[in-house]
Amino acid sequence: MGETEEEKDQAGKLFENFIQASTCKGTLQSFNLLCRLLDLDPQDHETFYCSLKTRLTSWRAKALWTKLDKRTCHKEYKKGQACVGTKCLIIGGGPCGLRTAIELALLGAKVVVIEKRDTFSRNNVLHLWPYTIHDLKGLGAKKFYGKFCAGAIDHISIRQLQLMLLKIALLVAVEFHVNVEFVKLLEPPENQENDGPGWRAEIRPSDHPMANIDFDVVVGADGRRNTLEGFKRKEFRGKLAIAITANFVNRNTTAEAKVEEISGVAFIFNQKFFLDLKEETGIDLENIVYYKDNTHYFVMTAKKQSLLDKGVIIHDYIDTEMLLCSENVNQEALLGYAREAADFGTNYQLPTLDFAINACGQPDVAMFDFTSMYASENAALVRERFGHQLLVALVGDSLLEPFWPMGTGCARGFLAAFDSAWMVKRWAEGRTPLEVLAERESLYRILPQTTTENIGKNFEQYTIDPGTRYPNLISTCVRQNQVRHLYINGELPVKSCSLERNATIRHPVNLARRESEIRPGRLLTWCQKQTEGYRNVSVTDLTTSWQSGLALCALIHRFRSHLIEFDSLNEEDSANNLQLACDLAEREFGIRPFTTGVEMAAGQEPDKTRMVTYLSKFYELFRGTPLPISDSRGADENSEDYPSKAVRSMNKVLNLVPRKRVPKDEKKLEDTDPTYKRRRKVCSYLEEATNFSSQSASCVGEGRGVKENKVRSMASQLLSKFEESNPSFTLRRQKKAQTQNAREFHNKSIKEKAVHLRALFSGDVTSTSQRTVGKVSLAIAARAETLVTLYETDHRPKASSPCSPPAPLSPGSLRREFPGSGDQCHSCQKRVYVVERISAEGLYFHRECFRCDTCGSILRQGGHAFDSEQGKLYCKLHFTQRKNGMNHRRTFNSHLGAGVQEGSGTQTPDCDTTEGRQSQSPGTISSRLRKCLSWPLSVTRAVCDSPRLLSRWVHGTAQAAGLHFRANVQDYVFLYELLSLGVPLLFMLQEVLLQMYSETGPVSQSIQPLLLWLEEHLGHRLM
Repeated sequence: MGETEEEKDQAGKLFENFIQASTCKGTLQSFNLLCRLLDLDPQDHETFYCSLKTRLTSWRAKALWTKLDKRTCHKEYKKGQACVGTKCLIIGGGPCGLRTAIELALLGAKVVVIEKRDTFSRNNVLHLWPYTIHDLKGLGAKKFYGKFCAGAIDHISIRQLQLMLLKIALLVAVEFHVNVEFVKLLEPPENQENDGPGWRAEIRPSDHPMANIDFDVVVGADGRRNTLEGFKRKEFRGKLAIAITANFVNRNTTAEAKVEEISGVAFIFNQKFFLDLKEETGIDLENIVYYKDNTHYFVMTAKKQSLLDKGVIIHDYIDTEMLLCSENVNQEALLGYAREAADFGTNYQLPTLDFAINACGQPDVAMFDFTSMYASENAALVRERFGHQLLVALVGDSLLEPFWPMGTGCARGFLAAFDSAWMVKRWAEGRTPLEVLAERESLYRILPQTTTENIGKNFEQYTIDPGTRYPNLISTCVRQNQVRHLYINGELPVKSCSLERNATIRHPVNLARRESEIRPGRLLTWCQKQTEGYRNVSVTDLTTSWQSGLALCALIHRFRSHLIEFDSLNEEDSANNLQLACDLAEREFGIRPFTTGVEMAAGQEPDKTRMVTYLSKFYELFRGTPLPISDSRGADENSEDYPSKAVRSMNKVLNLVPRKRVPKDEKKLEDTDPTYKRRRKVCSYLEEATNFSSQSASCVGEGRGVKENKVRSMASQLLSKFEESNPSFTLRRQKKAQTQNAREFHNKSIKEKAVHLRALFSGDVTSTSQRTVGKVSLAIAARAETLVTLYETDHRPKASSPCSPPAPLSPGSLRREFPGSGDQCHSCQKRVYVVERISAEGLYFHRECFRCDTCGSILRQGGHAFDSEQGKLYCKLHFTQRKNGMNHRRTFNSHLGAGVQEGSGTQTPDCDTTEGRQSQSPGTISSRLRKCLSWPLSVTRAVCDSPRLLSRWVHGTAQAAGLHFRANVQDYVFLYELLSLGVPLLFMLQEVLLQMYSETGPVSQSIQPLLLWLEEHLGHRLM
């Protein structure tokens, strides 16, 4: 008996080590030790789970078995007998591959997972949909990772998710093999018996035991680089968007725990934050996300020009692959870029920002174009060869790559895993291949359209059956005759390398950014403007004007003057000029020439179509690029429709005036509006000024200068008026004026300070330079300077409301202040983003804050009640109860108040009794007695309540006084400072005046009594 207890304790410790393992190797090692101790064979997949459950009886194990048993009770699994005898191979040990393996194992299939790596090193954080969180909790995720989605957390690192799913997969008898790489599928041999070998996988190393096992189902889950044949892929690419991911070491300190996460903020929702970031650091972002997990995970979308300015991208290429290749990225600058953005985004609250290390031993920072997304044209196919059928499917990124900002990768990957498991179940039931494929392709058409809103809301009913997850499902939208091409009977194509094989069968769309579709006339105008002013360059067309090579060299020199010495070029050596320009364009910009310089300069007219295509690449590359500082025309002149300076100044003013498109039926009403008339009048003046300046642009001489000066003065006057009406401009000017005044006063001598101070207090601003001042103490100068600074720069903040004191704001908090109530949760008073907010009663709430104030249960929109007086949410039940309770209290208080008023307000009992008798209805003797005795009781109650009412009045008065002092604390402090400095200063001014009059001569008899009186009364009091 002792040995049995000892074995149980040891098994419990090993199981605890298995639960707490934090690496892939550690998890596999602790699981093998546990199986060896319990004498269990994981390859016996049919009985392994039941045997393990009976041998492990610790409290943690029992809690986990309860979770898993609840999952296995789904009718779709048929108690683990739905896919008995089916052998499945999963290629890839990512989250989607492991989730598919778990479902297939619960169906009763023998599942093998192969992974070419032996570590889980991906620190990036995944966003989880609510159903994904519920699904993982149902598998016992909290038992393996206690902090999983605690509170409002809806994300987890990929590494932690892989570890969690790996442990669950091992418990349900999934075989997991590391350092095994899939190469290709092997067909069954041609001459064989009925029981001969079937479909197998060629793997590395070739002597691995899995190389000799036949499989009925193969699922590809190896990510974007899918190694399975037969799946054509298409690429979707939008406008270039560069994402940067960075992981910093999380030491789990108290300071790091206090840093607030950024669940997703874009430029359009908080422009001030991104403008401050650009002004302070030069980093220009579209959005930024910050999650805390095993690491501090940041992901942001950076603008290309910002990366070029910061030196992260070395050369600007039009091709995306060349632009973001490792040779064109400065890694040190990239690390600094990510660190600066992370520092600013967290308001410099993280103590340290040390980069986490990835699997390659490098800082975990990456930059990529996330708008390039691949998707497979079909989700599954069936291969048949020599009487053996093989079902092949894709899940995860191999099937459908997610669009990063939407956070759909893990959620849609799990949905595809459930759909694939359902397909394997149908396959095991004996359905025909075409029927199975048609249903799977019907589900695949729904997958890219799934969101958190259009999937089923009852997560408890989720199973592998698609009907429980997709409302209004039509599983026959794809017919069997549409999937006949997916039922393949022929031989596999022979290819030497998986990557080359993929290249031959993929059909990507728009591999590079879409070329400019500029019209030839507009392109010619742009080229003429950019080459204007260069020696011997005259662009009149898009063919013969470029044969000398000077025009092309001038175009490059216009934007990259350091590449070409234009003055040293020889006009007669056209071949060398053209070859030089073509070589520079190919080497520096990635623009490949369509011919050589010698052929182009041979005398024949170049092909216009090819020239337009070639020059369009320069237009696409340089359009919007700021010109060098040395250029006289400035950075904004890089445009084919570049206006004059006067027109640009007018455009700035015009942009400040908002314009609205007016419907035709509203024009008559607006014509009578005086405000609309004034606005239209101002706009007409501006338009006339603009037209006037544009018409005069062709004139030369003094007349042109005069006209432009008039337009410029008009624009400056209008801009100054707009600036004066703008509070931010006014405040900035006030601060600037105060600073200048303080600096001027500080630079003055003691004499000038005293004269300025006397004039300031007396109201006389005239100079009194004729009077002289002797030596004055330093204390007078210091106190005078302090008082003047305090007087001129009134630091009292203007209160936002008369009852609430203004809260002091630090510069950092003022810079981080987010805009108003639209971004603030009504319940917790914290900022709420668009993707996580609920709008109800005209207010915004976090999804987690949308709860009943009494029971704390999460409410749904339409099923809630709102108390407008207290601003709280209730469920229907507790709102009704609270309303009934308030009615009872109001009834009681009304009776009590009536009694008090009757007792206190009545002076003659006879009159009151008479009124009572008139108002009472005929009834019993008890009612009359109660009425007669009501006034003595009321008087007694009023007398007894007098101390309570008096104490309440005193308490209210004290509270009001406290609120008054707190609301005006800044005024009282300012008054105290003013008196403490002003009264001593008056005494010092007396000494200054006495000294001034003593130096100028004897004191006159008229003011001598006044001085004696001041000295006698004011001086003794101050002393």
